[in-house]
Parts: sequence; structure tokens; C-alpha cells
Amino acid sequence: MNRKITAMYFSPTGTTQKIVYEMAKNISEKLNGDTNISVADFTLPNGRRQLLSFTERDVVVIGVPVYAGRVPNVLLPYLNSLTGDGALTIAVVVYGNRNYDDALIELTDILNSKGYRVVAGGAFIGEHSFSKKLAQGRPDDKDMAIAHEFAKRVSEKILNQEKVELASIKGDRPYRKYYMPKNKNGEPVDIRKVTPKTSHACIHCKLCVTVCPMGSIDSEDVSKIQGICIKCGACSKKCPVQAKYYDDENYLRHKYELEVDFARRKEPEVFGLNGTIPIL
Repeated sequence: MNRKITAMYFSPTGTTQKIVYEMAKNISEKLNGDTNISVADFTLPNGRRQLLSFTERDVVVIGVPVYAGRVPNVLLPYLNSLTGDGALTIAVVVYGNRNYDDALIELTDILNSKGYRVVAGGAFIGEHSFSKKLAQGRPDDKDMAIAHEFAKRVSEKILNQEKVELASIKGDRPYRKYYMPKNKNGEPVDIRKVTPKTSHACIHCKLCVTVCPMGSIDSEDVSKIQGICIKCGACSKKCPVQAKYYDDENYLRHKYELEVDFARRKEPEVFGLNGTIPIL
């Protein structure tokens, strides 16, 4: 029985997209003998207006980035609008080499509560949204090799089990609070209201307007933010002249600490399989 394979993701800078899309293609190849998949990209506001539903014949690979150790709270209304109806699901979170904390178990709980059957889960690493140094260039070839092996093992689980078992995911309930950076005095600081600035290098191409997942950059004056900024890095990393930047003291301090304290490479973790995937 061929199954419909869907890659779903929120991916402002493309790291989550890369992992989820390749996993879905690999699973389709193993289950259906081809790489034909459906894509549900809910990065931009219009993508989150599409109410999707699935059935037990579907296999869904769904991925989100980790923000402050949790599923981004701006995604909760959309994720809770979805209907799984028994679809076999692989939950994926992507974090910037600090920690994924309780994001994966939170995503798993949301999906299971909406009728999905999360049979496997993985926490992968992508270049940090604040930095071009922390986890630079990841997911890299090594990460993708693990993602491909993970997809292979998940496919074998689906093929070999008459009733596919749900995955047991690492994490705490209740979930840990959102991670907060600290100022120079060691006091927690809230950087949620920090927004990017625009330098004189701006060429008014308005690419930043089109890639902002919150639709918050003014299309007439791109230096103005007319909604929330989730610090996803889409505008600053995709700007062709690097005109978008942050100058908030606490933001920059936090960025520097991340780059220093979490420079040591972390590796993906996967759940729901028999045995482990060797780090190549």
C-alpha cells in the first residue's frame, strides 16, 4: 500500500526545511519506491492559514525550530488547528547547538493530542538564528547522513510493525520555562521586544518583507517593524547587502555568550527506534 508522504515545516532560514524535506524524500523512496512527496510550508503567514488534515494512510514529517528551548509559541495556534486522524508522524526539532530542552517532547505531545501518531522523533542542529558562527553551515554532510539513516530506520519500523508503536521522547513534563538570557549582572532579561535595525547599505529590494514569517516588516519603509519580531534571522541572513542588524546590548551579550559557551559541536539525537544511529 503506497502512502502519501508530506514534509511540513516552519523554516525561516532553511535549516529545518533541509532536514525535513530530505527525510520525507528518503521515507517515500523506502515505502513507495519514489521520491514524490507533498510539501506543507507554514513559514509565512499565508501558509498558516491553510487548515490541513490527514488520515491513517499518511506519513507526515513535521519540523520546527527551537526557540528558547521550546516550540515557538507563535506556532501554537496553527499546530493546534491541525488534524492527524491517525497519520504516522515523525516529529523533528532543529536547534542552534545550545539545547533543545523540552521542545521535542512538547511538539510530540501537541501532535499526539491532535490525532497524529508520533512514531519517531529527532533533534537536529542548524546554524543558530542569532549567529553566523554558532553551528555554522549546519546541517552539514554529517548531519544529513544521520538524517538519511534515521529516515531509513523509521521506514523499516513502519514496514515491519503491524501496529507501529509510538515513540518515547526525552523531556520533562511540565515543560521547562522558556530559556532567558542574563545581563552583565546575572539577572534574567527579556529580549522579546528587540527588533532589527536597517543600515544605510539597504538597497530597498524589500526581500526582507517577503521572508519575514510574521509579516512584520513595513513594505513601504523596511526600517519599520509593524508587528512582532521573533528573532528568526530570516531578514538579516538573507539580506543581499547585510543591511539588517541588531544593536541591543542584551541581545549582543547573549549572542556572544552563545558563541563562546556552546561552541563545542553537538550531535543529533533520535528516538523511537531499536538501537542507536552511530555518529559517523
